[in-house]
Amino acid sequence: MAAFEHTRTQSAGRAFGTALVSFYFSALAGVVSWNNARITRKSLNKLSLRELDDLGLIPGDIEDIARGTFRR
Repeated sequence: MAAFEHTRTQSAGRAFGTALVSFYFSALAGVVSWNNARITRKSLNKLSLRELDDLGLIPGDIEDIARGTFRR
C-alpha cells in the first residue's frame, strides 16, 4: 500500500489576486482622499475674507486644511 501526503500551498494566482485587490482598494482610497480635499478646498475658497476671519482662518490656511495638515 502506498501513502500519499497532501499539502496545499497558496498558488501564485491567489497571491496575485490578493495583491491586485489590495492595489485596487489602495487606489480607491487615494481617489476618495483627493476628492475630499478638492471639495474642502473648493468650499473654503468660496468664502469671503470676512467669513474666513469669522472662522479664525486666513486664505493661506485653506491648502493646509484641505491636506489635513492644519495646526493651530
